[in-house]
Amino acid sequence: MSGIEIGIVAVGLMLALIYFGMHISIALMLVSFLSISTLRNPELATRMVAAAANDSLSSYLYGVVPLFVLMGLLVVVSGVGRDTFDVFQWLTRRIRGGLGVATVGANGIFASITGISVASAAVFTKVAVPEMRRHGYTPKFSVGVVAGSSVLGMLIPPSLLMIVYGVLAEQSVGRMFIAGIIPGILLAVTFCITILLLAYLRPGFMMQGAASVNGGAPPGGAEREAESGMSLAFKLVPILALMALVLGGLYSGFFTPTEAGGVGACGALLLALLKRRLSPAKFYQVLGETGHVAVSILFLILAASLYSRMLALTGLPMAIAQWVTAMELTAYHFLFLYLLVVILMGCIIDSVSIMLIVLPIVLPIAQFFGMDLIWFGVITVVAVEIGLITPPFGISVYTVNAALNDRSVPVKEIFKGVVPFFAAMLVVLFILALFPVLSTYLAYRY
Repeated sequence: MSGIEIGIVAVGLMLALIYFGMHISIALMLVSFLSISTLRNPELATRMVAAAANDSLSSYLYGVVPLFVLMGLLVVVSGVGRDTFDVFQWLTRRIRGGLGVATVGANGIFASITGISVASAAVFTKVAVPEMRRHGYTPKFSVGVVAGSSVLGMLIPPSLLMIVYGVLAEQSVGRMFIAGIIPGILLAVTFCITILLLAYLRPGFMMQGAASVNGGAPPGGAEREAESGMSLAFKLVPILALMALVLGGLYSGFFTPTEAGGVGACGALLLALLKRRLSPAKFYQVLGETGHVAVSILFLILAASLYSRMLALTGLPMAIAQWVTAMELTAYHFLFLYLLVVILMGCIIDSVSIMLIVLPIVLPIAQFFGMDLIWFGVITVVAVEIGLITPPFGISVYTVNAALNDRSVPVKEIFKGVVPFFAAMLVVLFILALFPVLSTYLAYRY
């Protein structure tokens, strides 16, 4: 067999193993090892495994992964998510569909610290869904807005997916973070517009029973009138201070991404201690969860490094680039096909796995077409995030379902609830693909 044939068989075998339940990192390493052994010999394959482990994990940059994960989990423990939601609930108390808008706004602020969509989905399922249900919102909308807006966690910086992409594409992680600001704000605003349109055009989708007569205005909207806006604003001070510390230092160039993660983790720890929400048992649990998440991501990066080397050895990426060239596809034809494949893969595979599988193949093609890799990374993250809310995988949907623990709201209803947000994400993806400057302006200006 030729190298290209071995590469094709390797990709097919890996997808089959993942489909039948093998962990993505194990599948990547096993297939890569077997392919290199077939191409050359087992001794070289063993040396390449060792080289991939050393080269992919010895970099100082990778310290950013556990630090940002630790910061995000400490923020969750400190109860900042509930405080942020309380503030936005007060600000939107007079708006039709106000609690939905409040959920998006609070999720956006929360995402700017945690960087983990699953964490946002779990927190706001506990915080926002009961409030919306109590004010007459339908179950499918209540859970749908939480699952939909949770994807902001992977676009608004800092973002774990941005870190993974920066590593795979050999781009500055700090620059990737900055590039996500405008697209993240655009996506949050589009979600809010979607909710307002639903409130006026489809109130029955949002509100149930007599509440829909009000056009989506919460029947208990005046409850917080007596509550001081100043007292609620104080609830937002800690999270804004942490944002200013981490993102301000990062964007000003005072911190590297890794240093920003360390400072942020320290700030989140102080915040949790000052709010008296961190017991020794909870701290031990947070450290354990940080280890699990960080090690799984770093092991995936190790496996992806070996996978990339195997593909380069087979010559498959270059062959695909030549094939695309021979088809005389334009850059936008290629981009459309790429985004379609990523969205479809999101139906069955998680976000990080999609990037690890696809990027080593398509990055050379994107470079061939002269595409800016920062912009390409932003639209990749948006396309991958769409997979978080699409059936049958939809990890954000299943996270909401698990956190809700309410059998009266089946998974099917949650998927129905996220349909408007799925459409909104497609609109944002189209806009970002059409106007690359939205992703690159800040990245190259600062």
